[in-house]
Amino acid sequence: MLLINCPHCGDRAQTEFTYRGDATVQRPDPATASQAQWLDYIYFRDNPCGPHIEWWQHSAGCRQWIKVKRNVQTHEMLGSADATGEIADEIEEAPA
Repeated sequence: MLLINCPHCGDRAQTEFTYRGDATVQRPDPATASQAQWLDYIYFRDNPCGPHIEWWQHSAGCRQWIKVKRNVQTHEMLGSADATGEIADEIEEAPA
């Protein structure tokens, strides 16, 4: 089981969260986007190997949306932030 750090509630089990997708995808501007841009947005996604930023919702807790940085190859949790926040690039080591 994965432990996800909710910025509002602290460490919680993955079962309290709902995965909502890639947090790096930007929706095209409806006023200016071409059909090709919409097709790319709707149907084509990268399949990253390594660290990646994702949307999760704490659906069985505070119900807030959060961003989680996770290594999709090893499932190691690398950080989390509020939906409007930024995830720090540097991960603090826990004291020994």
